Amino acid sequence: MATPVGRLCHISLHVPRGQPLAGDLERCFGFRPVAVREAGGWRQLALRSGDAVFLVNERAPGSAGSREGPLYDVDPAHAVPTASNVCYEVADVRGAVRALRELGCAVAVPPQAVADAQGTVTYAVVRSPVGNLSHTLLERGAYQGPFLPGFQECGSPDGHGQGGWFSHVDHVALACPRGSVGAWLRWYQECLGFRRFTLGPADDHPEQGLEIRAGRAGGLRLAALQAPPGSAAPMLVLSESLPGLPGAQDQIELFLAQHGGPGLQHVALYTGNIVASARRVAEASGNLVVPPATYYKQAGKVDQILAAGQEVGKLAELGILLDRDGRQDKGTNYLLQVFTKPLFSEETFFLEMIQRQGATGFGQGNIQALWEAMEEYVATFQRAGEPR
Repeated sequence: MATPVGRLCHISLHVPRGQPLAGDLERCFGFRPVAVREAGGWRQLALRSGDAVFLVNERAPGSAGSREGPLYDVDPAHAVPTASNVCYEVADVRGAVRALRELGCAVAVPPQAVADAQGTVTYAVVRSPVGNLSHTLLERGAYQGPFLPGFQECGSPDGHGQGGWFSHVDHVALACPRGSVGAWLRWYQECLGFRRFTLGPADDHPEQGLEIRAGRAGGLRLAALQAPPGSAAPMLVLSESLPGLPGAQDQIELFLAQHGGPGLQHVALYTGNIVASARRVAEASGNLVVPPATYYKQAGKVDQILAAGQEVGKLAELGILLDRDGRQDKGTNYLLQVFTKPLFSEETFFLEMIQRQGATGFGQGNIQALWEAMEEYVATFQRAGEPR
């Protein structure tokens, strides 16, 4: 029997001490430090924007032999910086662990209680089948502190308020090796209670997902899961590469190579005004991905942008993409999205900013449009005999 997860508590990232991730989240993306813990060679800092919370875990050099790990998490001992834990609230941690063990799930941290003057929480950590990704299951009860027991409040007096540049996490995307999506869809449905969410008429197989053929690299297979009934958890998106021409490499294959295996590829942050949010990020020196200019010159894409009441020049200035909802033949439902460059030196974890105007997909139409725009961009320079 599945253990239905509730709302998202936080997403953990692991970096070496001194890596600038926490400062970048605060300076470039408007996250506010709310609580900190330093113990056992670890520094753990929780940063919030609206309901979106990142927990940045930094291990001090020379502390690898310490028996004390990060609180509410496990040390992934990964070779490169990584986002490796998604923490969900559940109604009953001990019951959840019993059910998951019966399903054959690996429990990395058995249920344990942590308390302070604000109350008590109970948590456990289970391993997922997705590379180094684990899931903390947290029974929060009536706990009212700024973050969780064991942490000290930090930052400005209103640092644990609901303000910020983003309101919540829209979805979490996982990078999968070819052929693994079906098994991982089953795991999240059978173990954590997620439900299959179809992305369009062509996404009609329960375990295969939607194939998007595009470019020399072959394209992607996307599959989506929505939270259990009554849960406010963000959606999960699983993606794997489709076979392409020899030597071609897409973003999923690049992630797998540089991350050293599958894992959490990106987190999408929701904003009610993506133009304003993207501009704030750009002005704060956040590195946004700029698509080739040809993306905004494609006839079909120009028509979509204008039909949505958006300005082509304004979107192009910030690299914002627009995709009409493929689940509807007609209408004005669409989404806007823009991506950051990787937050680490490796081509791995990045952020997405997203705004929805009735659309329920993930910009799958942009994948093909971007691939075609990139190939046209490259061909233009090749015809001119110029380097890119």
